[in-house]
Amino acid sequence: MRSYELVLVLRPSVKEADKKKLLDSVKAWFGGLKITKEEDMGTKVLSYPIKKETSGIYLDFVLEGENVPLDLEKKVNANDNIIRHLLLRTK
Repeated sequence: MRSYELVLVLRPSVKEADKKKLLDSVKAWFGGLKITKEEDMGTKVLSYPIKKETSGIYLDFVLEGENVPLDLEKKVNANDNIIRHLLLRTK
């Protein structure tokens, strides 16, 4: 079984209700992957502006499963509230 870590940076202007909807849709995108850890790291100042934003809401997911769905990257890139992401295979 493989382990992955996904870090998302959201726009700081996202309202709490919209953030919860976004989290639900992101969890649905994982498909057969199991979420072992989910952490909201809060709002942090960015080192440089990204899409005219100077801060972002950081979310961290640790996932386990065989394969990441092929369209996960495309769905993350298509969402305007996500300004950056990083998906790593940890083992």
